[in-house]
Amino acid sequence: MTGTDVQKETEDSGPGGYAAARLRLLTEEARSGPPRRAALAELTDDWLTGLFTAGAGELRGASLVAVGGYGRGELSPRSDLDLLLLHDGSDPKAVAALADRLWYPVWDLGLDLDHSVRTPAEARRTAGEDLKVQLGLLDARHIAGDLGLTASLRTAILADWRNQAPRRLPELQELCAERAERQGELQYLLEPDLKEARGGLRDATALRAVAASWLADAPREGLADARRRLLDVRDALHLATGRATDRLALQEQDQVAAELGLLDADTLLRQVYEAARVVSYASDVTWREVGRVLRSRAVRPRLRAMLGGGKPTAERSPLAEGVVEQDGEVVLARAARPERDPVLPLRAAAAAAQAGLPLSLHAVRRLAATVRPLPTPWPAEAREQLVTLLGSGRPTVEVWEALEAEGLITRLLPDWERVRCRPQRNAVHLWTVDRHLIETAVRASEFTRRVGRPDLLLVAALLHDIGKGWPGDHSVAGEIIAKDVAARIGFDRHDVTVVATLVRHHLLLVETATRRDLEDPATVRAVADAVGSPGTLELLHALTEADALATGPAAWSSWRGSLVTELVERVAAVLAGDAPADPEDATPTAEQERLALEAAATGSPVLALRAQTEPPAGQEPSGDPEPLGVELLIAVPDQPGVLPAVAGVLAMHRLTVRTAELRSLTLPDGVDGSVLLLDWRVAAEYGSLPQAARLRADLVRALDGSLDIAGRLAERDAAYPRRRGVVAPPPRVSVHPAASRLATVIEVRSQDAPGLLFRIGRALEDANVRMRSAHVSTLGANAVDAFYVTGPEGAPLPGDEAESVVRKLEETLRG
Repeated sequence: MTGTDVQKETEDSGPGGYAAARLRLLTEEARSGPPRRAALAELTDDWLTGLFTAGAGELRGASLVAVGGYGRGELSPRSDLDLLLLHDGSDPKAVAALADRLWYPVWDLGLDLDHSVRTPAEARRTAGEDLKVQLGLLDARHIAGDLGLTASLRTAILADWRNQAPRRLPELQELCAERAERQGELQYLLEPDLKEARGGLRDATALRAVAASWLADAPREGLADARRRLLDVRDALHLATGRATDRLALQEQDQVAAELGLLDADTLLRQVYEAARVVSYASDVTWREVGRVLRSRAVRPRLRAMLGGGKPTAERSPLAEGVVEQDGEVVLARAARPERDPVLPLRAAAAAAQAGLPLSLHAVRRLAATVRPLPTPWPAEAREQLVTLLGSGRPTVEVWEALEAEGLITRLLPDWERVRCRPQRNAVHLWTVDRHLIETAVRASEFTRRVGRPDLLLVAALLHDIGKGWPGDHSVAGEIIAKDVAARIGFDRHDVTVVATLVRHHLLLVETATRRDLEDPATVRAVADAVGSPGTLELLHALTEADALATGPAAWSSWRGSLVTELVERVAAVLAGDAPADPEDATPTAEQERLALEAAATGSPVLALRAQTEPPAGQEPSGDPEPLGVELLIAVPDQPGVLPAVAGVLAMHRLTVRTAELRSLTLPDGVDGSVLLLDWRVAAEYGSLPQAARLRADLVRALDGSLDIAGRLAERDAAYPRRRGVVAPPPRVSVHPAASRLATVIEVRSQDAPGLLFRIGRALEDANVRMRSAHVSTLGANAVDAFYVTGPEGAPLPGDEAESVVRKLEETLRG
């Protein structure tokens, strides 16, 4: 049926003709999507034009205007008609009669109608009082009558909107936030409201309004397609139900999918989620830009007065190599070269998440357009930056979504594509599979103080459901994928096995605890055989809780938690035969012994700096080893204060300690004294490493008391304002009395920070304990440090003294 045929039928048959033409249009299989919506709007325009012309008679100074969705030409099968009868006020009675001639035929056909009768002045006044009216008028479109009257109103409404944007846009943002709070996020809901939920059609309309203000604009890439997809689904929903509904209920999803020619309801939901994700991300970026512009406008007059009219320069604060903070966002440094630095996306993401700041849209798009793929296996820095990103808590979500919006996540982790936007048809689950995985990592970041390898916990949290979307048991499929991913990102064979075991058995504890008899020895033995080691059991316990908490309120309770804890305790007892290796048994290398002898002979510190490398996971060393930073070997005559002195000097020089060991060496016969050996791996926070001579000179001064390390670090901290960032879980200090026969083992788990090791070392010195050895590791954003200490006589600390040291350390770290 052509437009001419439709117009003739509506003219010939009146309302009945319009109804028949409308029905025929909606049942045409060949026409759907935007063409059908446009045709339906055109058909309705023609019908209403006929009604207006017949009813207006000699009336002048009146026009019929479509507003809202009808104004945009987005008529779905059961959409209501948003109409404004505009008039100049010269003949109110005639206008009232015309309104009756327009509204009643619409009602007679059973169509929903949102109507108003106003003069231009009344329309502008109402728009000024009611934001929703103003938003509808931004899409005003002339249908019939006095075109000049409509055009004049459109011009005035747009001018009002642009003039009032600094006041109205924050109001619009608040409305969007309130609606999101009520309706939830479209990209995760099993029965979403296509219009009202966050990321739905209302938000897409709000973005059009922001663009019309000329104050800011939304990222346009993919936005039009996302809007079209949501409208297509709504059309199919209206046709499937015969009702004006925007809620995609479970029982109607198969029929809607069939209407759209999709494979099944899961495919339908995935398309809806993908579209919603585009709209949500565009909204986040747009509202952030609105806030930036409004803040800039508020500050600019004052700055101009202070600077004599000059344009202020945005302050840039370094966060990491190639990454800076500017105007509340994380951007790339001017000297950054993404095309030469494949780790930069992860480094920028980790820095943003740690600082609690968003990644700028420009930075992410530049990275997506220019960065080279990471080698396989990944460099150690890339692996560490991924762990830091995953361990950053709640800010990880926004940063991850920014990377995913530009396709960087699937480039880093190709297996992510199968779980991206994948729905979970389980009432217990709150999220899609991919968001659940990120949410599990967020939850796991709260438990990093409970486990010896928080890096493995966080990576396993990210991968534990990666097998969903593959045939069969997702845990079995996930084990294979996790093993491949863990090796690809650079873990060694042992760690790869642990990650794969965690993924394979991530449901084992909760299912066994709630479904099996814990008094049966066979139950506990089966779990012990599957887990294999106390360390893996510890990780699995934390992963189990994080997974459940990330699923939803119904997945975890104190009862479930107590059952799992009881099972873990029983399994741990079975595995207790695996005694930990004594750290005192390490044998020094020839170079370490040489440095120790030189330190003993000179009575002063001796340093050696050299590049440290390691072969790829599971491979022999190659001719092109991977640089991992710098190994710093220090031999110091045994004396008090060595640990805080070395740690403080490194912090002063902005060196990050990735791993560290301190132990006492027994010198050969005939050599007097004893020597402490420190074997540390360090890296510069940004910039180049300091010279070894400078480090040694400062270390000598620190040991003789002439260098005020605490004062220097305090001055530096005061010079840089604290950023809002990750709210880290509190530090945890504990005693492990069975870990060594020769010393008391005190373990510290805390958020890594500049000067942390200096503060710990000084607190231990103040507690008057002697340190036999220290084993320090930084796993992502977490420091996991073990200190083997004794009393002055060289014996392990009594229980009360050990607890006193623990309390002192906790006070120091929380202060």
